[in-house]
Amino acid sequence: MTIYDLLHKDHEEISKLLNKLENSSEGAIKTRENTFSKLKNELTAHSEAEQQTFYTALKNNEKTHELILEGIQEHELVSHLLEELDSMNKGTEDWKAKLSVLRENVEHHVDEEENELFEHARQVLSDDQAQQIARQFKEQKQQSMANA
Repeated sequence: MTIYDLLHKDHEEISKLLNKLENSSEGAIKTRENTFSKLKNELTAHSEAEQQTFYTALKNNEKTHELILEGIQEHELVSHLLEELDSMNKGTEDWKAKLSVLRENVEHHVDEEENELFEHARQVLSDDQAQQIARQFKEQKQQSMANA
């Protein structure tokens, strides 16, 4: 399994959690709180592991440098939105509106990563490197989840 497979799998899981949240009613506060907690943990661990493994391997390459810098900024924006959402009442329209903004940012990031960055990364990384980074990513993500 390569880093591309692992990241795609994570992206699908995050999308499912976002769908569940967006389809929940304002009265389902406990469900929203539990699902949001999972989403926040997943996104945070994913971002940390991705930056420490995949992004680190690509940051100094001319083909991927700009996309990596942009990806880091997108991670910071998502982290900020997660903190705001975490502190808000999850039963309000404002919370749901901010969740939509989070979703738009995450979807943009995923689209850019899977359709641009992966293509360039495949030119930079060998298959062996992509598999090694996948192993490192998995370990780092598990460590981040355990510390959450």
